[in-house]
Amino acid sequence: MSTDQPPRKTPIVAAEAPPRARPSVYPPEFARRVEGRLKRPLGDLFGLVNFGVNHTRLAPGSCSALRHAHTRQDEFVYVLEGRPTLVTDAGEFELEPGMCIGFPAGSGEAHHVLNLTDSDVALLEVGDRTPGDAVTYPADDLVGVFENGRWHFTRKDGSAY
Repeated sequence: MSTDQPPRKTPIVAAEAPPRARPSVYPPEFARRVEGRLKRPLGDLFGLVNFGVNHTRLAPGSCSALRHAHTRQDEFVYVLEGRPTLVTDAGEFELEPGMCIGFPAGSGEAHHVLNLTDSDVALLEVGDRTPGDAVTYPADDLVGVFENGRWHFTRKDGSAY
């Protein structure tokens, strides 16, 4: 959680929450691939520390993240609007509003959501903030480790970006 504001005590409209200050935590060569993604960190606004909640909007052609799998973080995605494509190790699935999917920590199931349509997609993403989480990216030379409340990225051989 990173906010300079005290936690909110009143409800908000999720789609009107302030967007994340930094659009992507990926190294620049990977950040370009998620352009068109707008994350609104809802959990941070309310002072939640055990899990994060994002209202995420994907413009046409954008994706939720690089295809990835967490070692210690459970993830849950709920489609609010649009018809995104879920890509997992099991294949591609067209989703629609009201559909959801979960990814248990340590399952190794790499996944991401793509917007292959001409209209925006809106998602609700929930994930815990377990210390020591690591992320693998099977299609990219990238590894992420969650330490001290931040993501740190290296190449698969451990060298820095």
